[in-house]
Amino acid sequence: MIKNIVVIGAGTMGNGIAHTFAQSGFKVSLVDVSQDALDRGLKTITTNLNRIIAKGNLTEEQKAETLGNITTFTELKNAATEADLIVEAATENQELKLKIFAQMDELAPANCILATNTSSISITKIAAATKRADKVIGMHFMNPVPIMKLVEIIKGYSTSKETFDIIYDMSKTLGKVPVEVNDYPGFVANRILMPMINESIETLYNGVAGVEEIDTVMKLGMAHPMGPLQLADFIGLDVCLAILNVMYDGFKNPKYAPNPLLVNMVMAGKLGVKSGEGFYDYSESKKAEKVAKMFAK
Repeated sequence: MIKNIVVIGAGTMGNGIAHTFAQSGFKVSLVDVSQDALDRGLKTITTNLNRIIAKGNLTEEQKAETLGNITTFTELKNAATEADLIVEAATENQELKLKIFAQMDELAPANCILATNTSSISITKIAAATKRADKVIGMHFMNPVPIMKLVEIIKGYSTSKETFDIIYDMSKTLGKVPVEVNDYPGFVANRILMPMINESIETLYNGVAGVEEIDTVMKLGMAHPMGPLQLADFIGLDVCLAILNVMYDGFKNPKYAPNPLLVNMVMAGKLGVKSGEGFYDYSESKKAEKVAKMFAK
């Protein structure tokens, strides 16, 4: 029985994952090296719970129970001793994840399942950093985690059927729809999404159309709720670049090579919503209402 959850990383994905588990009745230990990040994570969770209350889908008592299920830690060794499942939700950086998984393997109980929220990095490679490859699995949640139903469940080369079945069934108890995926770069979601975003940037780079025009075509012509350039800003252009690089390195196929405009924007610190500017200017609103000065006509 999985009861005690550890979530590593209090950023956008980590606090969303912690929120989702806690609201479903699990005891959650939220871990981050930064106390400020933990404080911001709890503030975000509280804000999101208040939004759910405002919609009439949660009571104040349930909010209190959810927050009461979350304990914060700045050191993994203090959180992992009784963990049944650890979900790593750190930055999409392979070396960092390998280091974290080696620590998780050393500190967690022998029966603990180790999961990663990676959106592109090989589960098999991550598992190789541990001595329990049969208990390592991918749980790729979608952003925003409390709202989005999909979870990609990714099996590594050595992931056991028992581990897969436990995580697959547990995802359903979170109110999610788990989808079984095999371990290839980008899995399913990003293998399809990132080339679309990259091609949208290529279209802009080649002067075929402007930022708003590209997004409008995809929203009105293909019924996408958000245009690909706005979505890239929402995900984070640095994250998009990291995922494309993983896929390019993994497949050695030039169709996954990131566009030079994307590379330059990341180097310039124009990362999207989180930096205040990407393809759109977010200095006054986070609703992508104003095209960034660089792309304005």
